[in-house]
Amino acid sequence: MSTSTFHRAIETVEFLRLKLPAQLAKPRVAIVCGSGLGGLAETVDGKVKEEWAYRDVPGFPVSTVPGHEGKLIFSTMTERQVPVVLLVGRAHFYEGHSMDLVTFATRVCKLLGVETMLLTNAAGGLNPEYSVGDIVCLNDHLNLAGLVGFHPLRGPNEADFGVRFPPLSDAYNISLRQLAHRSWEDLRRQRPSERRIHEGIYAFVAGPSYETRAECRMLRQMGADVVGMSTVPEIIVARHSGMRVLAFSLVTNKAVLEPTVRADEPELQGLSRTELDAYLSRGRASHEEVLEAGRLAAVDMQGLVLRIVAEL
Repeated sequence: MSTSTFHRAIETVEFLRLKLPAQLAKPRVAIVCGSGLGGLAETVDGKVKEEWAYRDVPGFPVSTVPGHEGKLIFSTMTERQVPVVLLVGRAHFYEGHSMDLVTFATRVCKLLGVETMLLTNAAGGLNPEYSVGDIVCLNDHLNLAGLVGFHPLRGPNEADFGVRFPPLSDAYNISLRQLAHRSWEDLRRQRPSERRIHEGIYAFVAGPSYETRAECRMLRQMGADVVGMSTVPEIIVARHSGMRVLAFSLVTNKAVLEPTVRADEPELQGLSRTELDAYLSRGRASHEEVLEAGRLAAVDMQGLVLRIVAEL
């Protein structure tokens, strides 16, 4: 992490506070809206709202990924008018951004006064018990990129944010997870649905290619329930900064765990090129599939987030 991160974050906060009304200048909750989940922005009070594109905020990286609009929204939520900041879209490591830039918005949230970060993402389901559209409340993670050196806290530590060696054994706040389950039960009583909520482990990979079959089996054997290309760097930085964390993955596709088909399989012999392509494409992930699953889950995710924020 660059030694200038703290000062750059202060400059960004000063820029924002000069333009924000007092009611919105110190948000208590930050909500990160992942792929296809930008509809969470519809849960805020439209009468009390300030909005900027990331490109207009000093220091903010701009996402190049469809489904990540790149907007910073300050507003309130619920009848209690809880002050919140929404990060609609995020920058990713695979886009070429440094880990410092990927997590810069998290540092800004800390200096704004945020106490709790609620993060969402779209993820591939590794656990065979999960279905597309299910929601996973994260309770742990595998930081594969961090284990090989691409860690958001690499470099000189900035004591203004946190300690050199922060523990992560309790990174996912259990009280917030309990609140999530209560909120989901309340939502289901009011709006029955086949969609389920689970608790599970998220594997963070660098991307941008989707995982191979062998990689999916490896991750599953290591204990991962879902896999994705975001969130974990932000969670690490949020915990380093002393914020509480709650994170959800929306299962947007089921990872293919079966071994690659051998070319000499009898059932493949005699298939046309079109038939062969159709056979091999079964279960193949696509970004369009991710966005569509996010659209279908939007109402439930919005209801869940609103109930959680109302209790914070």
